[in-house]
Formats: sequence, C-alpha cells, structure tokens
Amino acid sequence: MVIRIRKGFVSIFILVLIFIGLYQGGKWALEIAYPFHYRELIMEYAEAYGVDPYLVVAIIRNESKFNPEAVSRKEARGLMQIAPITGEWASEKLEIEDYRPDRLHEPRLNIQIGCWYLGILQDQFSRNISLMVAAYNAGNGNVSKWLDNPEYSDNGAELTHIPFPETRSYQQRVLRDYQYYRTIEESGLIGLVKLLIRGIKG
Repeated sequence: MVIRIRKGFVSIFILVLIFIGLYQGGKWALEIAYPFHYRELIMEYAEAYGVDPYLVVAIIRNESKFNPEAVSRKEARGLMQIAPITGEWASEKLEIEDYRPDRLHEPRLNIQIGCWYLGILQDQFSRNISLMVAAYNAGNGNVSKWLDNPEYSDNGAELTHIPFPETRSYQQRVLRDYQYYRTIEESGLIGLVKLLIRGIKG
C-alpha cells in the first residue's frame, strides 16, 4: 500500500507538470521531470553493447540525477555510479589507456563502462531486465544467490522477494522510469498521460 501511494503521488505530480507545460504551450515540464541528457553518448554505447538505451537513461536518472561529478558513500562515481573496482576491471577488458578512478567522472568513459557492464548482466540473466536492475544495485553475485534460494525465488529464474530494502526500492524506481522513458519515446505526451492515469487508477 505504501508503494502504491508513493507511485500515485509521483504520477499525479508529473501529470500536473505536464498539464501546466501544455497550458503554457511547451514541453518544458516533461523535460524537467524526465530529461534525456547525454542522449548521443547513451545511444552510441547502448548500441555498441546491445543494451536498451531507455534502461541506461533510467539508471542514470536514479544513480546520479545526470550529475557526472556524483560520488556515493561507497566511492562509486559519475553518471552511472561505477565503482572503482568495476572501472579497473572494465579498463583491462576494454583496453582503456591511462585509466584512473577520477576518469570515471568523464561522461563518455562512464557511460561506456556502464553499458558494457549492463551487457554482461544482460547475458548472465538472460535479458531479464528486473534481474539486471537488481544486480546493478546489489551485485550479480547476490542476485545469483537469491535465485538459488527458495526463500527468494520459486523457480530459480525470477525473484519473488529481494531481501535488501534498498535494492527493492531501487528496482521499483528504475523499472518505473524505464517504462516512462520508453512510453515518452514511443507515444509522446499523450502516451505518458494515459500510462500515468492507468497507474493512478491501478
């Protein structure tokens, strides 16, 4: 019930922004609520590593709010919040010259590594976006363990429960935003309004 109320509040807030923006004759409200900064870089590397660009932008929105200088408590850095150990691993696999952890603040390099890592998760979890998002937050090792645990998975292929509250919340937000970004791209404002109204009613 708490989640439904929260999602409903977010949907209503976005709807209000959209209608204000339309009343004033522009799409600025939608761009504020769901911006798509770094579009060219996201499209370039999403295509290079075979991942969905709308998932990438949804992750960036939740990880860093599009701030390339963002640093987490665990020292993850940049737009897609890449951990230094992941950056080092990626730099070896991708043969990135002159790699240093501070370079994770470079949008191009950060998005490249983030998309590369998503590609690995995509292969590991058979393109299951829900599992990929959970693994991006909690680590692929944890998700694999949960899938093998009947307490968290009925069939070894889907998670019925995520034991980390942070990961549960993160997964819900990213999947919601992924759906919004896809709808905006495919159906525009009208499609998003219809989706939000269905969400409020549901």
